[in-house]
Parts: sequence; structure tokens; C-alpha cells
Amino acid sequence: MPTADFEPVAATSRYRVPTTGVDPDPSRPWWRRLLPLLVARRWVVVGLVVFSVLAVGAQALVPMVVGNAVDAMEVAADIAPYAWLLAGLVVVRVGVGRLQRYLLQYTGFAVEYDLRVLLFEHFHRQSVGYIDRHGSGQLISRANSDVRAVERFLSFGPGILATSGVMAVVSIGLMLSRHVGLTLVTVAPLLALYLVGKAMRQRMFPISWIVQSRQADVAGVVDENVAGIRIVKAFAAERQQVAALADRAQRLEWAMVKQSDVRAVWGSAMENLPRVSQALVVGVGGWLALQGTITVGTVVMFMGWVVLLQAPFRVLGFFVMMAQRAAASATRVLELFDEEPDIVEADDAVDLDDVRGEVVLERVRFAYDDEPVLDGLDVTLRPGETVALVGRTGSGKSTIARLLPRFYDVDDGRVLIDGHDVRGLTLGSLRHAVGFVMDEPFLFSDTLHANIAFGRPDASRADVEAAARAAGAHEFIQRLPDGYDTVVGERGYDLSGGQRQRLAIARTLLDNPPILILDDATSSVDVHTEQRIHDALARLMERRTTLVVAHRLSTIALADRVVVLDGGRVAAAGTHEQLLASSPLYRTILASVGGEDDDRPGDTSPVAVEGGGGR
Repeated sequence: MPTADFEPVAATSRYRVPTTGVDPDPSRPWWRRLLPLLVARRWVVVGLVVFSVLAVGAQALVPMVVGNAVDAMEVAADIAPYAWLLAGLVVVRVGVGRLQRYLLQYTGFAVEYDLRVLLFEHFHRQSVGYIDRHGSGQLISRANSDVRAVERFLSFGPGILATSGVMAVVSIGLMLSRHVGLTLVTVAPLLALYLVGKAMRQRMFPISWIVQSRQADVAGVVDENVAGIRIVKAFAAERQQVAALADRAQRLEWAMVKQSDVRAVWGSAMENLPRVSQALVVGVGGWLALQGTITVGTVVMFMGWVVLLQAPFRVLGFFVMMAQRAAASATRVLELFDEEPDIVEADDAVDLDDVRGEVVLERVRFAYDDEPVLDGLDVTLRPGETVALVGRTGSGKSTIARLLPRFYDVDDGRVLIDGHDVRGLTLGSLRHAVGFVMDEPFLFSDTLHANIAFGRPDASRADVEAAARAAGAHEFIQRLPDGYDTVVGERGYDLSGGQRQRLAIARTLLDNPPILILDDATSSVDVHTEQRIHDALARLMERRTTLVVAHRLSTIALADRVVVLDGGRVAAAGTHEQLLASSPLYRTILASVGGEDDDRPGDTSPVAVEGGGGR
């Protein structure tokens, strides 16, 4: 087993902070709002445009050199200079093209990085209800496929516009220098591409939106099935879930076929209109050559320039399709950026320092989606006191626990810590002061050390081991092949429920919060392990305020005082012995303990998932 101290990198140095953000003005076009991501790398973009111009210029000169060589051959002149010139143009094209491609890819990946990090930072500024509203599948899709579509446009867009624009201007300029009439005849059919592109753009945007949305639906089904694979197998629901995926995949298939149909119809028209120009060059140019107005070499030049002009106009179709898909994706991404967090710090928020641990809930009212849970609740926890919350399903036990760290805000009343309304405290200081251990712990796919040190990534191995010992986790960790450096699997499901719970308790104990919330924290462990954890918690709770959401009598025994909830209010309060003697409701609840508790069904937020659904 490794013995070297584990020294995690400080969280603030693990990633490069984006140099800018998106424009917050929702009234502006999507590309204007994302433009700051390119402006932050303006010199790279300028270099990309310069190299694109050089590459295109070298390519546009090739038909002129070839045409002059043809005219030279007609008079038996020396064509060696033309051959050397062509070779030089090829060298320039290869060298400049390499730099152009590098800058193109660099810009694209940098923009993608910034946008994805900005979006993920925005996710973490949101409240728990944010996940409830959008669903994990939608968020994952927008953070991946939608961001990727935007990145492709922002990275390739400038290059495409620069290359195509310069190619068109240089080619048409060279054509005009040779013969104005033939140039007008050649370019006229290409102007129709504008109308075709406009029609294509109008049809591509809505279908691109539908495709992106239905891709998110498919991602949502996959995400839910990966997370809930044990439930699916436990109920033998594989066929049902495959059918659900097939239904959404079929809807996506229809949308993608419609998108391909639009591309086939309008993309084909955009690609083949330049063929009309080729036919006109052959017909009109050949006739002019026979009349002696222009040389055969000039006809060859025009044919070469028409070929070069095909690329910009063919790329124009690709650019329109890419732009419409990017517009749909950018709109979906910007919708997330435009959603303001429900839980925000006040402008004059203060840090919670020197916490004594007094907690007061004063006339608190709270509802989930207009479903009342707490109705004028008054509860007080004295510094250092352990209070157990007991009540029937939906009585508001876990809701109280989640109001303390401001996972949600009260609808009315106040939640006070040491006399400070939690809405007037900085979120960081508040949540560092309130530790949370839930009945169904969540572990990250990382080492055991990293999971325990999640709240204190700079913690030493000795501190991590001390927390693990206090939580009764050290012994089983030592038996693992790599000890504290063992990497746990998806959500830690390769460990037992009791082992995961002890790791979650160790994680909270290492953070050493002055206020501790235990949401039925020993429900997943056996009686022997539960007693060991209770012994450790009893010692550590002596000098901290602890709120226990209790379902077991053994957990209630940890408390100095018990608060019985009913209908969102305090129905009774006192010691366990006092309530047994005076409260019929308390005796009834104790007789029925063991069931699941949930104030609001169907919650899929990370807090609810980790907490086992209890409110």
C-alpha cells in the first residue's frame, strides 16, 4: 500500500479560467452574444484571416499562370518560368495552409473550452431546483452536443468567411482584368445562390432546433438508465426502457431525415448552380476565342477561376447549414445562461464567522410548486444542542434541513444562524458552516482519499485517516488493494451501503462544520456498524449544533431533544421520555418507523438523489 502523502492540487489551479464571458444582453443576436469569445483571441483570428488570404491568393494565381503557359505554348515560347512559378505557388500554399489549419483548430478548441467551462460554472451557480426544471439529460446535451455545434461554427466560421470571401473577390477581380463581358456572363448565375441560400436558411433553423432537442431527449433516457440500472434490472424492465429509447430515437430519426431532405434539395441546388457558369465559359468563351477576341489561354484561366469560385459557393451551402444548426444550439445554450439563479447572495452579504451554532426557524412557510410543506414553523436549536426531527411522511423534516444551507429559500419567515438571516450571508461561508450527511451518500469516481477530502482538497493524509477512523471507515479502507488510493466505481456502488455511508460521514467530519445535519445518516448500515458510528458521532457532536432527521429509535437516542412535526408545524417537543409519556402522535410515529420519507415526490435533484428522496 502506498505510504507517500497525497497532496491534491488546489481547486483554483486545476483549470484555466476563461478570459471572457458571453454577452448578457438577451436582445442581441446569438452570434453577437458569443462574439466576445472570439474577440478575446482577436490576434489569433487576425492571423487566421491573413494566412487565409495568402493561401487563397496563391491558389487564385494558379489559373493565370496555367493560362499564360498555354498561350506561351501556342507561340512555342519557353514555359519553364511558368513551371517554376507553379511550384513556388504550391510551396506557399502548403506552408501557409498548415499555419491556417493550426490556427483554425486552436481557435475552435479554445472557444469550446471557454464556453463549456462558463456553462458548467453557471450550472453551479444555480439552485437545486434548476436541475428539477431542466432535467439532467437536457443539461448534458446542451453542455456537449450544443456547445460542440457552436464551437464548430465559431472556429470554422471566420476561416470559411475569410477564405470564401477572399477567393471570390480575388477570382472575380482577376477575371475582370482579363475580360469584363465574359466575367459578367460567368458570375450572373452565381448570384442566384443568394436566393437559394436564403430559402435554405429559413427551412434549416426550425428543423435544426428539433434535431438538437430530440438528441437531448435521447441523452436523457440514456442518462436515467445508466444512473438507475439497478432499478431497471430489479423490475425486469429492460424491454420497457429499450422501447422508451426506441420511441425517442425514432422521433430523432424522423427529424434528422427531414433535415437531410432539406440539405439534399437546397444543398444540391447550391452545388450545381456553378455548373451553369462552367457551361457559359465553355460556350461564350469558346466563341470569343474563335472570333479572336480572347486567347485560348484566357478561356483556360476562366475555367480555372470558375472552378475556384465553386468552392466558395459550395462552402456557402455548408456554411448556411452550419450557421443554422449553430443558431439553434446557441439559442438553447444561451437560454441556460439567461436563467438567473433562484438562490443568490445579497449585495451586502457578510461572511458567517466565529459560529456559535444557534439555529432559529421563525414562522417559516415553504411550499414545493404550490404544495405547502411548512406552515408557520418555529424551531430553535441552542448552541451545541442535538435536536431530532420526527414526523410522518411529508411533515417537512428534511425540508427544514435543506433550508439551513439555502438549498431552497423560505416563502415566508426567517431562518437564522447566530442571529443572522441566512439570506444575508455569503453562500460559501454558510455552506462551510453547515455540514450535511444524507441517508444515501453520493461518491465520485475518484480515490477514497479524494472523496473524503472533497470539502478540503488540501487535507493531509493524516487528517483524512483521522476522519475515517472517527467514522469507522479506516479498517475496511486498509483492507482494500490500494488503501486510500483505491478508486471507487460509478457512484461508489462497488462498495456496500454501510461503507459508502461511513465515507460520507468521514467527508463531513473532515470539513469540521460547527453545525451538522444528519438526514437519517445511519439508515444504510447494520446494527453493529451503526453503533460504532453512533459512538463516534456522540463524541464529535458534543461541541457542535446537530440537527438529526430521525427515522430510527437508535438515531433519536442521539438527541438531547426531540421535535415532533405534523402538518408543517411543531406538534410536540421534549425529551424522548417526556414525549413517550405525553404525545400519542409521537408514540404512533415510533410504532410505524422504517418507511421512506418524502415531502415532495419525483425530485431528481442531486440533493434529493443523494438524500434518498427524503424531505
